[in-house]
Amino acid sequence: MSAALEKQLDRLVRNGHSALLKGILHGIEKEGLRVDAGGQLSQHAHPQRLGSALTHSHITTDYSEALIEYITPVFERSADAIEFLADLHRFGYGAIDDELIWNASMPCDIPDEESIPIARYGISNSGALKHLYRVGLQHRYGKMMQTIAGIHYNFSLPDEFWAALKEQHQDRQSLQDFRSEQYFRLIRNFRRYGWMLLYLFGASPALCSSFLKGRDHQLESLDAETLYLPYATSLRMSDLGYSNKAQSSLDICFNHLQTYTGSLHKAIHTPYPLYERIGIRVDGEYRQINANVLQIENEYYSDIRPKRVAHSGEKPLHALQARGVEYVEVRNLDINPFEPVGIDATQADFLDAFLVTCLLASGDLIDDDECNRISENQKRIVTRGREPGLMLVCSDGERSLADWGQEILAMIASTASVMDLNVRDDRYSRAVAAQQLKLEDPDQTPSAQILKRLRSDGISYREFALAQSHAHREQLSGTPLNSDRAQYLSRMATASLEEQAQIESADEIGFDEFLANYLAS
Repeated sequence: MSAALEKQLDRLVRNGHSALLKGILHGIEKEGLRVDAGGQLSQHAHPQRLGSALTHSHITTDYSEALIEYITPVFERSADAIEFLADLHRFGYGAIDDELIWNASMPCDIPDEESIPIARYGISNSGALKHLYRVGLQHRYGKMMQTIAGIHYNFSLPDEFWAALKEQHQDRQSLQDFRSEQYFRLIRNFRRYGWMLLYLFGASPALCSSFLKGRDHQLESLDAETLYLPYATSLRMSDLGYSNKAQSSLDICFNHLQTYTGSLHKAIHTPYPLYERIGIRVDGEYRQINANVLQIENEYYSDIRPKRVAHSGEKPLHALQARGVEYVEVRNLDINPFEPVGIDATQADFLDAFLVTCLLASGDLIDDDECNRISENQKRIVTRGREPGLMLVCSDGERSLADWGQEILAMIASTASVMDLNVRDDRYSRAVAAQQLKLEDPDQTPSAQILKRLRSDGISYREFALAQSHAHREQLSGTPLNSDRAQYLSRMATASLEEQAQIESADEIGFDEFLANYLAS
């Protein structure tokens, strides 16, 4: 990996193309549960003052009516995306009265699944389909898993960069095919080395005991309300969170766009016996979109996804097949409860350097054996990542996390030094240096800092996350939303409600026919 990276970096610099890395594009999506001042899950509908969850491009809901999702526009500077995310929080606080946004990945204390309201999107056919998908998730996996929140980091490079890299590779494919091929190269290396992000930024080593009520588990009790593992980094990414036996057979390791889309297409059209027993429509009520391995593409959970903005009415998978990969969505990031919006500029700079490194490193494909090693390393990191002397599996046996981590950080540092040239600053190198401290001292990681706070203050996970959420609301609200941004978001809210009303009035067929057409497309 190192030799290929150094060669690519050297050629980019010599050809004068490294400056094109300055055009990296960013977008951030952040989920967060609405809770009352005491930390109980909100039972109120999505506030109308925030606009329509169906049509608003920046403020929507995920699984639950209480699980708000903020989505930034695309920015060239990650700092601008983070600031817009902060403004979305400020705007949101003005519409949710005394409620809070739970600023942690694992949910608040939820006594039972019945108290989790499934998101609704109005009376249109498209809104009903979004709601039905979530009803399907309830029947397949239960509601509790769907209350987990995270941050998605969207990353892309400009067309000028891809044209220069294509020339550098002396590649004769179309630019679209070359770009897709290279994004899958990035994805493969991300999957190989993404365990580093779980170690460095994992922030869910503990959770409310109610989350696992009635379920078997191997967590330890920190107190009467809190379960944890002493060396865990990201229980959100463990099999306690997003696990799916049906999906485990898909065996998708992201070697090629066509095999990736083909595997997902097959899963969407392959019946699964367990889901067939749930039924699609029972006693006149729909329970799921279909009884297949996946209802839709988004049900497949991965730590990173290739993405393409779809046209109106176009399925995401069809968009990928037709026009190739446009950007990647990093999905393994926990919300950092020490940061007001769950992520900061240093983390974003490191992610950029990490992703560029993954793009320019060796392009080896992933075989079945490596796919299994990737899964095993993730399991070890999320539950035991800070364990002294932890070993990870590799092609020739095992190697220590410390040694392997140093090697990976050294490569990212090489990339960062090239990226620093473009901004006439050393911020990328400083971001790597900040992670070096965590590698040398696991106590500096967010997961360790959270457990330290719980022990030193003698508080539960619930009390910790609630206090952080209160503090972050106060901190963000202390800086008023500027008038231009406030007016823009208010106009967006109003326009989104009008758009939803137009969609609802335009429906000319019933939902049964709409669903049949959707499944046939």
